[in-house]
Amino acid sequence: MGKRRVPDLYRAPFPLYSVKVDPRTGLVITAGGGRASKTGIKNALQFLELQLVGEHSYSATLLHSHDTDTRATMNLALGDGVIAAGQDGTCCLMKFKHGSQKKDGKAAGKDAGSSVQKGNARRRTGKGDKGGQDGAAASGDMLDTKDETVQISVTGLAEVQSDLNPQDPLQKVVRFSPDLSLLLTGGTDGHIRVWEFPSLKKKFDFKAHEGEIEDLDMSPGNKHLVTVGRDFACSVWSGNQLAMGLKWFETMPHIADKTYRYMACRFGKVEDQKDALRKPPPCFITKWDGRSFLPMLTAPCGSEVISSLAVSDSGTFLGLGTVTGSVAIYISFSLQKLYYVQESHGIVVTDLAFLPEHRQIRGNNEAAMLSVAVDSRCQVHTVANRRSFPIWLVLFFCGVMVVAAVLLLQHLFPGFI
Repeated sequence: MGKRRVPDLYRAPFPLYSVKVDPRTGLVITAGGGRASKTGIKNALQFLELQLVGEHSYSATLLHSHDTDTRATMNLALGDGVIAAGQDGTCCLMKFKHGSQKKDGKAAGKDAGSSVQKGNARRRTGKGDKGGQDGAAASGDMLDTKDETVQISVTGLAEVQSDLNPQDPLQKVVRFSPDLSLLLTGGTDGHIRVWEFPSLKKKFDFKAHEGEIEDLDMSPGNKHLVTVGRDFACSVWSGNQLAMGLKWFETMPHIADKTYRYMACRFGKVEDQKDALRKPPPCFITKWDGRSFLPMLTAPCGSEVISSLAVSDSGTFLGLGTVTGSVAIYISFSLQKLYYVQESHGIVVTDLAFLPEHRQIRGNNEAAMLSVAVDSRCQVHTVANRRSFPIWLVLFFCGVMVVAAVLLLQHLFPGFI
């Protein structure tokens, strides 16, 4: 473990801010852009098909690029074929459809979207268009769109104003409740807004933090909402009523209050504690009991400030990304570090997503996780299965040991047998 080179899964022609994996189709959805700046950097959602190459490597094919005009998607959530995308101060809902249709190369090229073709043309015709940081869209970096492949269609459904900051409205986080009955948003005005889904009727609108909302998550059964703000607070809500504030540093009395800010929170399940809550502030990870909301275990996670967090579907693994571009994978139960790459991206990691835990896509790996960053790169990080001895080999060695012990005793004590 340490500083090493992780190959890019693909490289987008714009900074990436979010990545999600659709559990139904296995599609990888990334989002980002240059926002409203007049630099020629596009704003789009991209749909990728992920393929396993061998046991541990992956390749990606760009299926479709959906242009979002002048608004970059800064955060997104998936819910049964629906994308909730944070664009400026609004939450835009889009439905995506995934279907097979065989076409010739010319037709497929058209269906892939004029935005993709124009992006490719720009890269071929000039060196001046960097398409993002570090020349992210340099010739050959962008994936070619597949000619005979699954086709993706994206349809706008609705949008709601999710942040009312009078200066610069910006939605910071969006999340579906586990049962998909609610849509939750938080932004720079410090308000949490809860919408009934799919009607988008506003259910709650309350001031949760002084300043920006950093993250939020809803517990199974929609019983509790946990929110994290830039005001050093992490709060538990029942509906729109404050239930309690979490204080991770109570297990570490030598650390003063407001030394660290909370950065992210997630509910997840682990084998021995089915309702545990994991919440990593910078430099520390804390595992919480999801029923009593008392801290169970706190472990240091280095000196790099955490920028993103993800939990695998089974709750076994915890992924961390940092503002300096490092990526790590931990065991949720013990908070033991399994994987770490220092400055894998070299710049802030904006989102993480574990691949669905199906063997055909995960391959011979215990875990596989995607990371995206402002450097326009999407990378895949894998933890290989730990090798185990076949049972016949274990029995053979046990037999050898028994025979050796008997011979040794007979040698030391003649007539033992």
